[in-house]
Amino acid sequence: MKGLSFSIILYLIFFSITIKASSVLLPMDAEGQQNHLKAYGITYWALTKDYKVSWLLNYRGGSFLLPDAAEIRRECQIRGVTFEILSDASANNILEQISSPSQNMETVILEKAPKIAVYTPKGKQPWDDAVTMVLTYAEIPYTEVYDAEVLSDQLLLYDWLHLHHEDFTGQYGKFFGAYRNAPWYIEQKKQAEELAASLGYQKVSEEKLAVARKIRDYVIGGGFMFAMCSATDSFDIALAADGVDICEPMFDGDNSAPNYQASINYNNSFAFKDFILERSPMVYEFSDIDTTNDRINKTIPFEQDYFSLMDFSAKWDPIPTMLCQNHTQLIKGFMGQTTAFRGSLIKSNVLRLGECKINGEARYIHGTRGKGMFTFYGGHDPEDYQHRVGDQPTVLDLHPNSPGYRLILNNVLFPAARKKKQKT
Repeated sequence: MKGLSFSIILYLIFFSITIKASSVLLPMDAEGQQNHLKAYGITYWALTKDYKVSWLLNYRGGSFLLPDAAEIRRECQIRGVTFEILSDASANNILEQISSPSQNMETVILEKAPKIAVYTPKGKQPWDDAVTMVLTYAEIPYTEVYDAEVLSDQLLLYDWLHLHHEDFTGQYGKFFGAYRNAPWYIEQKKQAEELAASLGYQKVSEEKLAVARKIRDYVIGGGFMFAMCSATDSFDIALAADGVDICEPMFDGDNSAPNYQASINYNNSFAFKDFILERSPMVYEFSDIDTTNDRINKTIPFEQDYFSLMDFSAKWDPIPTMLCQNHTQLIKGFMGQTTAFRGSLIKSNVLRLGECKINGEARYIHGTRGKGMFTFYGGHDPEDYQHRVGDQPTVLDLHPNSPGYRLILNNVLFPAARKKKQKT
């Protein structure tokens, strides 16, 4: 009988604790979370299950507050995500602390899981692109789209679009100088030409411009677009060069327009102004927007290649605050075909979210176009400093707390936020 009474007492204690534990906190500070990247996946998964999620901006690295449910706990345990069980009183205390005018914090409600599209060539492996790699690792579902889908207006089905490391200018990534005789380059060029012809275009450059226009219209209509590496500046260049032939004969079979630089219309570009195009097909560069050469000539030595995230007011500027949530403000740099953006060539209405002070470059920028928004993030792979063609893929199991990859996932969850009018 005594054993039975003791069991009943233990059950009542456990039951009383359970009914008071009304929330699950996914801490996102450096010490509190063992797998930051998969924590985003848990949050996305919870949204697909119609759970209400709060993003606690600037609270412990941008933590997530979820309702307490057995399946949420179980999913965290399966995926190796650290979680804390909070009583109703503890959760309310945190929310009250965040709401205080003296605290640079804010609570943002996440309403629904955004539908994600990744613009990427068919046959690419997930590790060819940092975004598809981290989405796969975080277990966040996405749909691959490419030119045929974009040109047939299928982007309207999605809330968020990522641009793979694409060349929208029709110059095949400017790989001609080093790789024109490589079998993979010859095959990719052939495939691009066949695709353009099948879609009714005589030139790859014309077809890619049509795709860039559709993506532009998607953003103007209210879409969220995220781009990395060469997809950033080549997209803007393609729009600014609309109606101007900037391709040399080895790319499109005829000569470029004479003095084409004078015909560039910077009003058409999203983020960049006054840039000078690189005319030589032998140079692995699109324009002077990119600052990769500052690494090659040691203006930015490897050991000093860091960028810092900007500090915004969470209550007045929740959008850039969301995009900058992290467990550190200083992030190790990494190279790409487009590594970072020359500060003097960024339009004044574009926010700089991450900067390197050594040369005044911006690594991470954000802006609006029409009803939509875009984010450009320089570099190829946040955990591979100088990724080269043919390099082995990054294993994210070795980098579960990567601050550079967190910035990508901030953008993935960003469209889920309940919209508040930006105050500045």
